[in-house]
Amino acid sequence: MDLTQRRDLLKSGALIIGAPAVLSAFQASKSIKVGLVGCGGRGTGAASQALKADDFSNLTAVADVFPERIDDSLASLKKIHGEKVKVETANMFVGLDAYEKLIDSGVDVVILATPPGFRPSQLRYAIEKGKHVFCEKPMAVDVPGIRHVMETSKMAKEKNLSLVAGFCWRYSSHIIETFSKIKDGSIGDLIAYYGTYYTNPVKPMPPADTRPAGMSDVEWQIRNWYNFQWLCGDSLVEQAIHTVDKVAWAFNDAPPVSCVATGGRQIPAEGGNIYDHFSVNYLYPNNVRAFVSSRQIEGCYNENADYIMGTKGQAIIGRGPNPRIVGENPWTFAGQKYDMYQKEHDDLFAGIRKGTPLNDGERMCTSTLLGIMGRMAAYTGQQITWEQVMNSQHRLFPEKLEWSGKLSVDPMPLPGRTKFV
Repeated sequence: MDLTQRRDLLKSGALIIGAPAVLSAFQASKSIKVGLVGCGGRGTGAASQALKADDFSNLTAVADVFPERIDDSLASLKKIHGEKVKVETANMFVGLDAYEKLIDSGVDVVILATPPGFRPSQLRYAIEKGKHVFCEKPMAVDVPGIRHVMETSKMAKEKNLSLVAGFCWRYSSHIIETFSKIKDGSIGDLIAYYGTYYTNPVKPMPPADTRPAGMSDVEWQIRNWYNFQWLCGDSLVEQAIHTVDKVAWAFNDAPPVSCVATGGRQIPAEGGNIYDHFSVNYLYPNNVRAFVSSRQIEGCYNENADYIMGTKGQAIIGRGPNPRIVGENPWTFAGQKYDMYQKEHDDLFAGIRKGTPLNDGERMCTSTLLGIMGRMAAYTGQQITWEQVMNSQHRLFPEKLEWSGKLSVDPMPLPGRTKFV
């Protein structure tokens, strides 16, 4: 059923006639109140998609640590959605605890789009309070955070709450069909996976002398969150995690045995502590390997592609307009593509209306762990096993955080010297 048909059914009430067993708390014409935590570009985009996904969804609360981002986000959303943006001044929350105030304001669905270091605590609070959640990727920046999210995911299932992750390729029509072909045996047995994520820097670190006088360490780092491990998890975990997620998908979300990796910082960035390139070699059972290479350096060859090799052929994604298979069973995707970002929200809200909540919890945690595993191997220069990762005690996110507080930056990891914890 496409979006137009679903909306017609919602308006006519056809979804509820003769089917009381699938009714959720939301009748067909009842408003679903949406709250946005993190009003940057991704958060604003996700809120817009949530408002498009359901005729009776309304944005009623927003939260951020920066008031100007709230203003910009609301101005943008009002231009697109008009009266569906119903945020009163009292429901514009600012500060590190703003997410709690938003969740307590009476919203039904929470969009979490802050830097991922904040994700575990914000997600737990939303689920504890009985809210449906759209949660951007990745799920955490360290393993203790992921363990926390795993528990929260189980809690969401027990409470019959939706938990949809921002691993958007899982909601893409042409990628879904490609992986269906792979799993149906079109390329035979999987031999190897090679994924690339070569791109420019997302948010380059500004020079230290541009820092305003009196700005605290915490505010400065959050304003430049992509350059700090405790906030973004590094470039492999924050951005190239999309490629890592496709690797996990190809292996049915089963964990690898171990991995080794290289990485480092080629272009200096004063103040930050993330790498600008990674190359990870994952070992799966039966000596099958997956390779993920990423780079964020200007002036270089860029590519976001996947080469999935089997005993009967190869699936290729990202080289040309459509995915294709070459070999014994040639195939090219010829179906209709749709906006995968929108589809995430269409499915989320349809599930809420029907009382059939979605839960991406297990796989979203596995994919994030896979990225963290690769980062650990690159940081330490060691071979890291899945068992080691699952038992890691290394915390990147501070246990206590104060807006005006001091916060030293961990030194850049040095392979061979940085220890696995």
